[in-house]
Amino acid sequence: MITKEDIERINYLSRKSKEQELSDEEKVEQQDLRRRYVEYIKSQLRVQLDSIEYVDDKKDCDCGCSSDHDHHHGHHHHHHKHDKH
Repeated sequence: MITKEDIERINYLSRKSKEQELSDEEKVEQQDLRRRYVEYIKSQLRVQLDSIEYVDDKKDCDCGCSSDHDHHHGHHHHHHKHDKH
């Protein structure tokens, strides 16, 4: 778990490292905090991804079509013109 204080400490160490070199202890602390932060973010993302339910198998496409019609990528659409009698 990452606390608000942990994030403040990460930011503090980051700012300090830009102004001067961190001590060896601070470098180890910074690496540990960053590793824990990344692991926390990954765990949160995993929880969000696991909670997604797929209720529709329609795929979003980037062709500009609306998703409320049948759309098949890789297939040619043939439009038939009917002559009026």
